[in-house]
Amino acid sequence: FNRVLMKRSHEVMSGSNKSVTVTAPSNIAVIKYWGKRDEERILPINGSISVTLDENVMGTITSAASSQEWEGDALWLNDEPESLDTKRMRNCLTNLRPSGDNSALRIASRNNFPTAAGLASSASGYAALVYALGQLYDYKEPTPGYLTAIARQGSGSACSSLL
Repeated sequence: FNRVLMKRSHEVMSGSNKSVTVTAPSNIAVIKYWGKRDEERILPINGSISVTLDENVMGTITSAASSQEWEGDALWLNDEPESLDTKRMRNCLTNLRPSGDNSALRIASRNNFPTAAGLASSASGYAALVYALGQLYDYKEPTPGYLTAIARQGSGSACSSLL
């Protein structure tokens, strides 16, 4: 799990000004929320209860780096290039990237369990992404829990994997 990402991270991140690597656990809902009361902020109609799993068993490891030397942002998920041009991704990047920052961003992320198989890979993925970007950009939360609100823009359950 870590060895494969570290190899990809070394290839992807060479020449970076700063890089960080973080992990986040998956979480499985015991009592699931049904629907959203606020579609824009991804707020559920009702509360939910979830179990946070051991990140060594079901988790995501994400490395993020930035550099003035690179051209354009790039993302690799499980060693495959992915688009950063999605609404969910843009919401997270816009909220965390410092205003006026024109350095290119590289993100390499890997799940140690099946992706897109109903096992909350997006929750652990967006939790790791948001935490990594927060660390990379030395983000200071204006209020406690603000990062969870940003992570929720990527995946409604990501806030449970971030806490």
